Amino acid sequence: MTLITNHANARLTALDELTTHDYHEFQTEMRQRLAGDDRLVSYFGAPSQTDAAPFLHAVFITQNGELVHFRGRGEPGASVASLTSEFPEMHCFERELHEQYGLDMAGHPWLKPIRFEGRDLEQMNEYPFYKLKGKEVHEVAVGPIHAGVIEPGHFRFMCFGEKVHHLEIHRGYQHRGVEKLLLKAPLRRLPPLIESVVGDSAVAYSLTHCRAIEALADLDVAADVERIRAIGLELERVAMHLGGLSGMATDIAYLPGSTSYGRLRTTVINLSMRLCGSRFGRSWFRPGELRFPFTQTHRDDIRKSLELVQHDIAFINKSFTESRTVNHRLRTICHLSKEVALEIGVVGMASRASGLSRDLRTEMRGGVYEEHPIPLVSEPTGHCWARGMVRIREIEASMNWMLAQSDLAHDVDAGTPPQITLRPNCGVVSLEEGWRGEVMQYLETDANGDIAHYKVQDPSLRNWFGMAQAVKNNTIYDFPICNKSFDLSYCGNDL
Repeated sequence: MTLITNHANARLTALDELTTHDYHEFQTEMRQRLAGDDRLVSYFGAPSQTDAAPFLHAVFITQNGELVHFRGRGEPGASVASLTSEFPEMHCFERELHEQYGLDMAGHPWLKPIRFEGRDLEQMNEYPFYKLKGKEVHEVAVGPIHAGVIEPGHFRFMCFGEKVHHLEIHRGYQHRGVEKLLLKAPLRRLPPLIESVVGDSAVAYSLTHCRAIEALADLDVAADVERIRAIGLELERVAMHLGGLSGMATDIAYLPGSTSYGRLRTTVINLSMRLCGSRFGRSWFRPGELRFPFTQTHRDDIRKSLELVQHDIAFINKSFTESRTVNHRLRTICHLSKEVALEIGVVGMASRASGLSRDLRTEMRGGVYEEHPIPLVSEPTGHCWARGMVRIREIEASMNWMLAQSDLAHDVDAGTPPQITLRPNCGVVSLEEGWRGEVMQYLETDANGDIAHYKVQDPSLRNWFGMAQAVKNNTIYDFPICNKSFDLSYCGNDL
């Protein structure tokens, strides 16, 4: 098989050389890999250019960090048997395939829309919520409109007294049509759109897009540019973890943590502003180029700012982790076991808090992470406390890593936009470990080298179900803390 790539996290293959099975053989290989040691990254559809049924694509990571991509092809009207009953992590992918392509997914235990696209839009008010019966069972409905700046999403709790027996999360209120919009914009206008898909992960989305385009256009990227990209990614991780810790502290009325972590987040995003002109890292990177120069002044600024954060965070971390209030509220609530997290396919920060080792930076070690590994952080307990501790420890690991990489980086001038011509009839899978977890993008070109299909996947698609499992058998007033400990994205689901 022809494999063309300049980065471990991007796999580019000519479509006529991509392993293609019929639907039956495709599902046989899916079962074998799901039952084996390979880890599922994504399962999605792509339209056929003929009248045939859609192509089904599967992406896995092997134990040695290899990215595996294959697809299935069916005849018009072909049916696909659901794998969800055997492998529950498939549920969200099969529901999406059903919604986007009308595939029946025979045998799926509860086939219903996941974001209400197209023909399903008018059926939002008829969503079939799970029901519990009993005179003392009651429902609590939260949303879809929330206070403040929280995006729309509906939470339906089935409670017995104050205990939550079941939570179902109903999303899809934004109807943005992101993937269709990405096919309409000229190539040069795609980066600003990509950075806006999930605003708090702009750098992760930008880098995933850059790697895909660079693979399709056969563009090489200098080592120092890769280093600066990784610094930008870790800055985003630190900023969002600080914001998450501030939110968790707010939800348990621990005001020293609420204010101090929030203040330190401002220090980090202001550093990003001075490095690239945006507190959220937007417009920093483009395919094949660095849009802003990187000099000794920037290295000095990174060291000064991060050392300030390191100094101050030591005090608040000590206060936070030793507080009786914090320990009492976080150590015993909203448990997500390693077994359940593995079964339903939780990824990223939430998976590592349940004892899993899912981090693309250590699994695949693309780019600068290959030569300069970053420590894997995990916690075994799976409670809200563990999700807070993963944040605290990842902040420390990322800041130490950025300080070392900043010292190794050389001066880099702002680049000039390269001439980009995409390879025709190719497909590329691109991955990046954002602060929530793995961001995936799949781009496919037609015979003219134009983008014919663009698939986007946020870790929230898989992790919302994990959050719903974690809140079961807890009191309903624990939900805001659980929700913030996962810190998932509504817009990451509502594409």
